[in-house]
This record gives sequence, C-alpha cells and structure tokens, in this order.
Amino acid sequence: MSVPDRTNGTNGSSGAQASPPPAGIYVPVPTFWAKEGTASYDPVSPPLDLDTQTEHSLFLVKGGIRGLVILGSTGEAIFTRSEERNQLISSQRKALDDAGYKDRPIIAGTATQQIDDTLKMIEESKAAGAEFAMVLGPGYFAPATSQQGIQKWFQAVANKSVLPVMIYHYPGVTNDLYIAPATFEKLAAHPNIVGTKLSHGIIDDQTLIAASPRIDHDHFYVFTGLGQNLLPVLTIGGVAAIDGLAGIFPRIVVRLFNMFNESAAKGTSKQDMQAMRDLQFRICEGEKLVAAYGVIGIKEAIARLWGMGSKTGGRLPLAGGFQEGDKEWSKWAETFEGLKQLEEKFKSEGKEA
Repeated sequence: MSVPDRTNGTNGSSGAQASPPPAGIYVPVPTFWAKEGTASYDPVSPPLDLDTQTEHSLFLVKGGIRGLVILGSTGEAIFTRSEERNQLISSQRKALDDAGYKDRPIIAGTATQQIDDTLKMIEESKAAGAEFAMVLGPGYFAPATSQQGIQKWFQAVANKSVLPVMIYHYPGVTNDLYIAPATFEKLAAHPNIVGTKLSHGIIDDQTLIAASPRIDHDHFYVFTGLGQNLLPVLTIGGVAAIDGLAGIFPRIVVRLFNMFNESAAKGTSKQDMQAMRDLQFRICEGEKLVAAYGVIGIKEAIARLWGMGSKTGGRLPLAGGFQEGDKEWSKWAETFEGLKQLEEKFKSEGKEA
C-alpha cells in the first residue's frame, strides 16, 4: 500500500486533477463519548473519549480497513463542536501514524448547508490531518432545490476546497434531497471531485453512475454506503463500501471485497460466486440492525461484542441506547454472536490485516 500524498487536493481552483482515495473498505466511525460514571461525564454533552476512539480505530485497521471516515452521519457530526472535530481528527491521524498506519487515509465529513462554512470546515479538517472531504448535500430546501442548484453548490465547494471532495448522497438525512445520475456525470468531471458515497438503495441509479461511460472512473470512485449492497455494487463498477457494519466486523466486509477482486483477477468460478453470495447473505443479516438503529445500534454492538465504548449511545437526542436494553438486543444476539465467531475465524486466518 502506498502512503497517501497529504498535499493532494490543493485548492480546487488551481485546476490540477486530484486523485481519489485508495480503493478498499472504509468505516464511518462512531464518535465515542465519555461513559456514565466517569469523572468527566456530562449527561447533556459528554466529552470525547479519545482512548476508546483510538482503540476502535486500531481495531479497524488491523482488520484490513483501508481508511476511516470521521464525522460522517455515524460520527454524529452535527452534534460535535469545531474544536472537538479538530481534536478528533488530529488524535486519530497521530494514533494511526504512531502505530505504523500512515497509509490509511482519513476522510472528514461535513454536514453544513452554507458554502463558506463548508470550506472553513474542510480547511480545518486538512490542518488536523484529513486527506479527503466527504461533503453532505445541502438538503434544507430539498423539495425546491433544482439539479442545477445542486451542481453549482458542489462545484462552488470544489472550486475552493483545499481537499479533494467526495459527494455524500444520503437522502435519509437530507430531507430526501435527490441527486440525479446526470448531475453526478457533470460533477464527476470537476478536477477536485473524486468520488461519492451513495447511501441509498436505488440500484438503478447506482448503476447509472458506477457504470456510466460518461464518467472517468479512474478519477471518480463510487462507494456504496450500504454493505448489504456491496457485492451488487462491485459487479456494476463500484469501487467498494463505506460501511457501518464494517465498524463492528471489519474482516467480514473486507473479506467479501477481497474475494470479489481476487476471483475477478483469476476468473470467477461458480464456487467463488456461491462463496461470495453466502458471505453477502451473512452481511445482510447484520446490516438489518444498522438500518434499524444507525449509530445507536452500531455502538450497542461494539460495546456488547468487543467491550469498547458505552451502550448508552450518543449525545442528546440519541443518548440512552436501546430503550428496552437486553430485551431488544436478544432479538439480534444470535445473528451477531454468529458474526463475531466468523470475524474471529477470519482473524485467525490472518488474511485481511
């Protein structure tokens, strides 16, 4: 793996073509807050728990995760102060570097509506150690927003962004903002826009982007935001996934990604295809929790299965975790204990790290 050039993505107005992040499985990491009962705990706005954050980051990269998305939707970006954002990014960049993982890029999320605020956040993220910016679409006025307006908004950000820009298309958190495949074709031509995370299940739109002959796919990478779609998206030209379940079971999701690429290189057999389908099935079983509970479910599983973090969830209004605690977890326990056993089996084989 090559070490990323951290000067990549100089001001987009220079016209120089930026490079996309290396292909592989990325995790939108949760942000860990101080646990109840600790001296620094505040029930309204608990501080960062950087020790657990680092423990989780190293757990992921040792499991083969290619890079981290910090302060995306799963990272509760909208509940995080500016100084906390910078502290979070810089601490994890240092932790990765110190542990020998300088080649694992950090993608910093933004979730602002205003262009200048977005650019400032990207600039601060770069100073803290991020290599790419994943920019959420502006959805406040989604019903009245035209495709031309979306195109011009992202182009305005990319023109001045000091980091390469990835388009984060997640209708579920942007008031159902819709970005059409034709708009992606136009945006993909921008020298400082290098990819997208598609967090929706519209498989025909994903195909029209990932397989479009009007997009330079060496410059613009398509990542699915849904691990349950990983195998289908790989077959239509997508690069990989930025996936929540991989934050719990990194080796399982990485294994499917590796299986696909290895089998494609040598010629996919029926046995290869069946093995990939079986693994995709297991991933889909686990993704049901992620789809149902989002960051709350991810944190619950990480705490219960691996002992990292707290089951009490996020900052208000997400604080509290599962409302019915053990009763709700019992509905998922069999599936997740089975996935944990599979994760540990893959760890013993030592293929992903």
